[in-house]
Amino acid sequence: MNGGFFDLSGQTAVVTGAARGIGAGIARRLARAGAQAVVADRNLAGAEATAAALRAEGLQAEAAALDVADSAAVAGAFDNLTAAHGQIHILVNCAGIAGKAAPVQEQSDADWHSVLDVNLSGVFYCCRAVMPHMIANNYGRIVNIASLAGKEGNPNMAAYSASKSGVIALSKSLGKETAGGDICVNAVSPTVIRTPILDQITPQQVEYMTSKIPRGRTGTIEEVAAVVHFLASPDCSFVTGQCYDVSGGRATY
Repeated sequence: MNGGFFDLSGQTAVVTGAARGIGAGIARRLARAGAQAVVADRNLAGAEATAAALRAEGLQAEAAALDVADSAAVAGAFDNLTAAHGQIHILVNCAGIAGKAAPVQEQSDADWHSVLDVNLSGVFYCCRAVMPHMIANNYGRIVNIASLAGKEGNPNMAAYSASKSGVIALSKSLGKETAGGDICVNAVSPTVIRTPILDQITPQQVEYMTSKIPRGRTGTIEEVAAVVHFLASPDCSFVTGQCYDVSGGRATY
């Protein structure tokens, strides 16, 4: 793909939560397009394994330890990455947790804050850390991974749904703030995606969720990564402050 459409040669792309799942798939897609992929995750061993797998494909990749819920750690990590690479062209915020599945009245303060700290504050911290460098270079692409739960609200997942709704609004706000330059900020909202986490729930639950998707199946990591690839590329020059659904037709707005 290097040298073809949506070419990312010479660009540095930081992908958070990239040790596995959707994040790892996005890192692979961007690296195959020519980017130097920084596989960032609080699970450093997992990030190193993913980066090693990408290098085994002949791609450019490195691992970085990053706990997105730690504001000071985020600032330090991005300072180090900017010093090492000169410029961060692409930031994909994919780190996230589902949290406890229970009605609101059974959720503790800790349950609420643990999800918001990672899913929403973590995105804010990373965007804030990279923004001065993108503004100084008058170039940047930020893609924040939200969820259809942020539009529809999932029962027994109030914190997760609220956090992802916040990610969508944050993306729209930041997209407007930076619209005067060549910086684009967008969100992507997937529905049920085929990842190993689906193996942890019953086939009946998977069937119920799939029944809501007009396409009649779950999505794939590659399908999410394809949308992110466009939004992370120079070709995405007049698209900002938007939320792209990867939902098989499920989304209604």
